[in-house]
Amino acid sequence: MIQRFAKSRVQWELMLPAEFRDAQAALPVCFLPLGTVEWHGEHNALGLDALKAHALCVAAAEAAGGGVVHPPLYGGMGGLGKPATVVMEPELSWENYLLRPWLERLLSEFHRLGFRAVIMVTGHYGHNQQIVVRETAARMSERLQIPVLGTPEYWLAHDAGYLGDHAGIGETSLLWYLQPDLVALDRIGADPDYGRDGRIRDASSPELGQRYATLIVERLARLAQAMPTWDAATLAAFVRAERALVSVQVRGWRNGPHWSAWQKLREQRGYGAALVAGDFAAIEALAEAL
Repeated sequence: MIQRFAKSRVQWELMLPAEFRDAQAALPVCFLPLGTVEWHGEHNALGLDALKAHALCVAAAEAAGGGVVHPPLYGGMGGLGKPATVVMEPELSWENYLLRPWLERLLSEFHRLGFRAVIMVTGHYGHNQQIVVRETAARMSERLQIPVLGTPEYWLAHDAGYLGDHAGIGETSLLWYLQPDLVALDRIGADPDYGRDGRIRDASSPELGQRYATLIVERLARLAQAMPTWDAATLAAFVRAERALVSVQVRGWRNGPHWSAWQKLREQRGYGAALVAGDFAAIEALAEAL
């Protein structure tokens, strides 16, 4: 029996032209989920990164009452040296010849097509993946004069205790909630890395994933509704705040262990709330604290 696609009123690739026009008219925001295909233990689907980013974007667009979700972009910077993993570019290389120009081209096309804001959500946390996505978003916001947010989804749920991991409690719980048939915790015991102790097996749950997803989706939906209305001064403040985060991450990378700036985020959890509130001065202060 052929399995049919579930119909969604916000997924670009499933829309008829009239549906696209209606969704864009209701909310002129494009969501762009990013990920890769990478080993996530014996217990998770290989496409976890893009799968969760896409599901969160779809839920956010539906909650916001409009907008269009572009198909997920599989392929990013970095990846574990494990089976069934595609590494497009080195994780710790600033030189970037694939992801950055591809994002720039897509963002330019979204602007040409009439979108007034773009939200890029990367579910893949390669070190330079995070920097490139945020840096490109800030730079293209200035170039196109529409707000472009580029962030990992876990930055929007720091204050709920989701600090980002790789196939750990957070990611496993999120996928378990979003697509439960793609998580198999009963297989984790055979994994030499993730099955060494019972922490992931015992602490992961779809209920925890729901708590994270609910907060992320709510914040993404509020941002989608607000971003097209930002005036020039608000856009400039947003760009300054995002550039400040990029600057401190690059500085921390060059002056110390490359994950040092991210480690300090465990102590500075206010980004998501400040972003939704439009308190960009608070984000600049957070960057300085890193």
